[in-house]
Amino acid sequence: MDATSKPYQLIQTLSLQGKKGLVIGIANDQSIAYGCALHCRANGAELAVTYLNDKSEKYVRPLAEGLDSSIIMPCDVREEGQLEAVFAEIEKTWGRLDFVIHSIAFANREDLHGRVTDCSRDGFMLAMDVSCHSFMRVAKLAEPLMTNGGCLITVSFYGGRKVVEHYNVMGPVKAALEASTKYMAAELGPKGIRVVALSPGPLKTRAASGIDRFDELMEAAAAKAPTHHLADIDDCGSFAAYLVSDQAKSVTGTTLFIDGGYHIVG
Repeated sequence: MDATSKPYQLIQTLSLQGKKGLVIGIANDQSIAYGCALHCRANGAELAVTYLNDKSEKYVRPLAEGLDSSIIMPCDVREEGQLEAVFAEIEKTWGRLDFVIHSIAFANREDLHGRVTDCSRDGFMLAMDVSCHSFMRVAKLAEPLMTNGGCLITVSFYGGRKVVEHYNVMGPVKAALEASTKYMAAELGPKGIRVVALSPGPLKTRAASGIDRFDELMEAAAAKAPTHHLADIDDCGSFAAYLVSDQAKSVTGTTLFIDGGYHIVG
């Protein structure tokens, strides 16, 4: 630093220029995943975007194209080989990967609306596979492509830590997801790969609409939160962009709340 330079001039502002990331879980323009993709792209990242199936492609492809996505592919983690095909294309096209945003969850309606006590074995296994184990598979596939380190982000919810009425089987599933985040952070940390869970409060997304009496849950959360308002996909997106940047190089193995303080109130 020369005599005329100021210390603040040496601090880099947020930039994702040169970074390449995969976003899994965009369903429409109200998706948490879309908010994350939007902010990552705005800060310079190049993106690969997936859609669930032919039905969802007509909603997702225009959004992905609007983000100038280099790779747009189907990815249903329940279908053998689809997730692997996405990573194979990333390796072929980019040769490396800097971050992944994993924002998918699923449970059968009867299991989601019923008691945890009554959840079927097959239903529980399906919810765990799509919502939790798929994140482990993502980490395994991403690891060899993250030659310069990287960041893996998933999306959780407060109902994985405390009982939230009507959240039902997704509570145990999200608890498992958060525990997996910690263990994978410990395992991948020596390679410079960070693993983080974001935990927004209730957001009105298509996925959340399957939860019984979700509007009541949103109203109660907004009233209870110290800020008296809920987060939105832009809040999630700006935080995700920070986390995948080099500015957050020491943040890993934790669940970060974006809920107006809802989680601190008894």
